[in-house]
Amino acid sequence: MRFLPGLAAAVALASMTCAAGPALAQSPGYFIPNQTAPARPAAPRPAAPRPPVAREPLPPPPTVEIPGGLPSPAIAAAPAEPDQPLPQLPQPPVPDLPPLPRSTTPPAAVIGVLGVPEIMHGSTAAQQVEKVIGARREKLNQDAQKEQAAWRDLQQELSTERATLTPEQIRTKERDLQERITNAQKSFRERNRIIQEAAQYALGQIERTLIGVIRQVSESHGMNLVLHRQQVALNVNEFDITDQVVAQMNKILPSVTITPDGVSPLAQAQADAAAAANKGGTLPASAAPVPPPAQH
Repeated sequence: MRFLPGLAAAVALASMTCAAGPALAQSPGYFIPNQTAPARPAAPRPAAPRPPVAREPLPPPPTVEIPGGLPSPAIAAAPAEPDQPLPQLPQPPVPDLPPLPRSTTPPAAVIGVLGVPEIMHGSTAAQQVEKVIGARREKLNQDAQKEQAAWRDLQQELSTERATLTPEQIRTKERDLQERITNAQKSFRERNRIIQEAAQYALGQIERTLIGVIRQVSESHGMNLVLHRQQVALNVNEFDITDQVVAQMNKILPSVTITPDGVSPLAQAQADAAAAANKGGTLPASAAPVPPPAQH
């Protein structure tokens, strides 16, 4: 059967169009005759923000009174109300200030400089305090570690023997261990307090003498104002009297009185005062009140 040339071309074109139609339909860049172009999907619109949901405020924490009139932590953590502006009240007039009579003009400043840490480092008395008090603190630390090891051993022993002991025996051993721990902690705190007091008493002797030595050395140079070295950005060596103060300190106070280990300076002073009162004599140096350490 013979087809006309025009009909054959039309059939071939139709078959090609039917075969390629689905593929071309998926491509938005092509146009297929006699077919409706697929509509492009619309871009999604951003969702409108939802209005915030109104929540009811939480009730305030309950008021709890603590003995002593202090507020509870819950009350202290509650947000404070904003401060209300104070009303503008009329102020009383400023009193008249009459001029003062002319006073004496201070002398011109003759400045000296010293370093207190360097003085304490070079003082033989301060070295003595550091050595003795440091040894006592180290001994206290070692004893505490040994006692803690003994507690662990007793706890391990109690855990091992728990299956063979009666409930009453277990309670007795636990009570004994707790009493030992309580007594040991109390003893360690007492020993530490005595060591601190001994150090305070020894350093007080150094600092009282240091004040006098600084005045002595500064007056020998005609200085009337002495500053800490840490407060001075620049100075010349002629202003610095640190080495001279250290040398004079070691001459006047080469050592200090340190109470025996385990003896409080206050208890030692009271005992010396009582002994002096019974004998009708003067108080020894160790009976003097314990001075607080000076602040530099």
